[in-house]
Amino acid sequence: MMKWLLKDSRKVFGLVKGTKVGLVVDVSGLSDRPRLEGFQKDLLFLIDEQLCYKKQLYCLSFGTETSPLWESPKNVGVHVLSEARQWVQQLAPAGGCNLLKALKHILTMKELNSLVIIIRNCPDQSLEILADYAQQCMLGRKLLVHAVTYDCGSPAAIATVKNLAEVVSGRYHCYSSTGEVGDTIPCFLSKPPKHEGPLIIQTPHFLARTSTDWLKTNGLKAKKLNLYQVLAPNAFSPVEEFVPILQKTVSSTLHEKAMMQFEWHDGTVKNIHVDLPILYKYQKLLAKMVRIYEKRINWLSVASRRIWGSVCEKRVVILVDISVPNSTCIIHIQHSLRLLLEEQMLNKDCFNIIAFGSHIVPWQLELVPSQPESLQKAWRWVLRLQCSGSRNFMSALRRAVEVDFKEKDKHKSQGIYLLTTGIPDQETHTISAYVAEACRGFDLQLHVCLFSVMEDADSCGIIPARYATPTETVIAFKEIVQAANGRFHWFGEAGIFESDDITVIVSEMEKAKNYSQKV
Repeated sequence: MMKWLLKDSRKVFGLVKGTKVGLVVDVSGLSDRPRLEGFQKDLLFLIDEQLCYKKQLYCLSFGTETSPLWESPKNVGVHVLSEARQWVQQLAPAGGCNLLKALKHILTMKELNSLVIIIRNCPDQSLEILADYAQQCMLGRKLLVHAVTYDCGSPAAIATVKNLAEVVSGRYHCYSSTGEVGDTIPCFLSKPPKHEGPLIIQTPHFLARTSTDWLKTNGLKAKKLNLYQVLAPNAFSPVEEFVPILQKTVSSTLHEKAMMQFEWHDGTVKNIHVDLPILYKYQKLLAKMVRIYEKRINWLSVASRRIWGSVCEKRVVILVDISVPNSTCIIHIQHSLRLLLEEQMLNKDCFNIIAFGSHIVPWQLELVPSQPESLQKAWRWVLRLQCSGSRNFMSALRRAVEVDFKEKDKHKSQGIYLLTTGIPDQETHTISAYVAEACRGFDLQLHVCLFSVMEDADSCGIIPARYATPTETVIAFKEIVQAANGRFHWFGEAGIFESDDITVIVSEMEKAKNYSQKV
């Protein structure tokens, strides 16, 4: 996930959310020609990689005065995107940075549900004036605000834009061509208020599914939007036949106005009849699917799913690492469990929690029904957990498999979820061999949620039973997960670093983008 976010236009401007987007661009201080051309190039990438998949678009540049491209938001299409690209190429310096005037203009566009504000210099107005106006205009309105500082050397400007985003509950992204880039993401691991209070349990409204399973009904192939599926009815292989009257072999020729040659997925070349209305409709359908995929990625990236991924099975055992190195982050571990119990566990058939350090500490002797009362009891038990010992993961795993899932052959939809911060005491090949044998032939998977803490594992003076670098730890857990037919999820305070569920969705998005470019 983090690698994907730090590529292409997402690295420069962040991930643009929403379907009806207003693009607000500060053109003050653009007198330097090379910097202007670099800025224009990045904006063109933004249009071609993200904004082209939106439903509506509105473009506004501002300096001392505002300069809109259109009178109102336009439905995204070939002509509108062409006009937007031409507008970017014609951007020119325009005095000061009158952000207030730009806000007064753009916030009258009630059709928009997302604003991307790109700032290069310090706004002419103070934060108080900007924040007060924005809050008044956005009262009772659902509007996503995504504020970006682009190559901004002014600390005052960065502070103003960042604080403005926070005031309107928006998102902030900072980009510098010198290499510094980052999103300010609300830290979900800070100790929340009422941490020790009772759970606020939510009822999931639908059955969770892995992204691989979800794509079986929502993927491009399932929706018959694979490029080759669309082109197949009008695709013809070149014909080469011997003509007796001419006494030679003759090849079919291509009528350029009606057909074109296209390389097929198997490497052969087909003659394709070009039906422009069908191709235009196809591109619109691809753009719609990309928006659906973005929506799923956003859903997978928030709340308890940001920590645990999507918990899909009906019978669940949670393994929690409470080894001594986790003493400094036990609040974070407890909070992670709280979110899971509140948001994803009520619709399960049964569950149990097993904490482990050098020794295992099960919450219950066996799986118990997942009900509000049992979830509250589990939470009160979690609050009493104390860290001790090393990471005897194998004992906790054996306990889950051989006690909680002793009748695994009689049940379906069974999952073990491990929350840990480091490498287990046991060798990777030993764990992989055990879990492969335990899961083979049964509907049972092991999923790993790796939490990367900022401090070193041995920062509290404890020498772990095994030492591994973060990279070695990730490789080890990926091997274990693969043996267990499970999913790997790696996160930290900065967000999600890697997620199997998100990776397969990103891959489908890239496929849609590739198909769109080919036509």
